Amino acid sequence: MSLSNIVNRALISMSSVLLGGCALAPSIPLLGAAFPDWLFCIVGGVAGTIVVHLAMNRSGASSTLVPLAISYPALSALLAMATWLIFFPRS
Repeated sequence: MSLSNIVNRALISMSSVLLGGCALAPSIPLLGAAFPDWLFCIVGGVAGTIVVHLAMNRSGASSTLVPLAISYPALSALLAMATWLIFFPRS
């Protein structure tokens, strides 16, 4: 095999890998408009964080999440990504 043939095959392989991400954006039709999936996941993550916050305040364990400025956004992100994996595994 010549060097130009190897380079051509490598370029074709790399371009096919890069074009593999070119697909329609995952979205959910709701009331006539298409909303992206990540929007629902963020809302679910924030709602889950609110539920965890309320539950921890009632049980008195809210002092374990210190500092709050780091732990609540991290918890929201974790719950949003978990929602994505649970409800949109094919995306």
